[in-house]
Amino acid sequence: MTFYGGDMTGNVLVVHGGGPTPVMNASLYGVIMESRKHPEIGTVYGVLGGMEGIFKERFVNLSRLDDGELKKLLETPGTAIGSSRYPVTEEDYRKTPGIMRKYNIRYILPNGGNGTMDTCGNIYRACAAEGYEDLRVVGIPKTIDNDLAVTDHTPGFGSAARYIAASVQEVGADVRSLPIHVCVIEALGRNAGWITAASALARKKKNDAPHLIYLPERPFDEEEFLRDVKELYDRLGGVVVVASEGLKKADGTPVVEPIFKTERAIYYGDVSSYLANLVIRRLGIKARSEKPGLCGRASIAWQSPVDREEAVLAGSKALEAALEGHTGVMVGFKRTEGTEGYGIETVLIPIEQVMMVEKTMPDEFISEKGNDVTDAFVNWCRPLIGPELRDFIDFQDGNEE
Repeated sequence: MTFYGGDMTGNVLVVHGGGPTPVMNASLYGVIMESRKHPEIGTVYGVLGGMEGIFKERFVNLSRLDDGELKKLLETPGTAIGSSRYPVTEEDYRKTPGIMRKYNIRYILPNGGNGTMDTCGNIYRACAAEGYEDLRVVGIPKTIDNDLAVTDHTPGFGSAARYIAASVQEVGADVRSLPIHVCVIEALGRNAGWITAASALARKKKNDAPHLIYLPERPFDEEEFLRDVKELYDRLGGVVVVASEGLKKADGTPVVEPIFKTERAIYYGDVSSYLANLVIRRLGIKARSEKPGLCGRASIAWQSPVDREEAVLAGSKALEAALEGHTGVMVGFKRTEGTEGYGIETVLIPIEQVMMVEKTMPDEFISEKGNDVTDAFVNWCRPLIGPELRDFIDFQDGNEE
């Protein structure tokens, strides 16, 4: 049985899932712009409020946007159509084929991370089980955490990386100016240290912040941490530490217990506050904590232009793939070889390979001691944040006269 017979005409449904990014709306822009190239596309619908909006049939016609409104998507943080962490039920999946038929939806493009890709795969299976063979489901990758499997990197990460690097660079200048304390900055990322690691791009010269980087991929040892901090404080005065929200002890338990947890979402306690207080109590050194949190996934001011362009490309290629007959896949990125400088190409990844598979930092990106990253990581990450961060003037590097 086919969904709409042999007719290629149909509508597109885009749904956002999970936490927003600074470029999530750019992927939406990419879908809409691509749809204008294909007369067989009727309407591009956006689902209001994430996955739950599908089953409540809360759809908005995005094809009606004029060029001025459409361009605003490129510089709008969050998601213009809303998102959710709604736990989709088996009953919901059973409803999906009927809803798709009602609105003549032929192409579903879920935009999200691990959980959304899992839902993407299940929607594909539910519709296939009902014999709707012409329904095409193609995932658009999204997550600041960069923890989606197979793809080289994920739209959203480059901007979050640029934000953390720039913020640490600025804090580093402050701490260097008045070197009397330790500053601990907490980075998002759950079990993956990609954002935390990206703080290394703040460095321009020797002794620049961050001075220590702690990732969730390595067990956190409080005694080693205190020794590292003390040595640096005695030598430099001011110390900047970047620590992941997902730090764990050797036994796998969190350094700070989560204060709230659902099946997918975890709200951690303040790791930065805990570590700063540890420095104060154990070392008697003034310390403070900073937790940018949502600022890092909402900052248009530090949006990476490379990230934005790739987010547009991911949306465009997802619709293009669906129109070519692909389904049950996610758009991914692969670095091109044999070219000068940075380059990528898009690939289609079977959705089963990314459903609930978490990609963490590989060993070659983590320093031997576990409190920093390697040059290999810096070289891998640098192209994703866009233009180089600015240089600051600092007379303290010169000789006094």
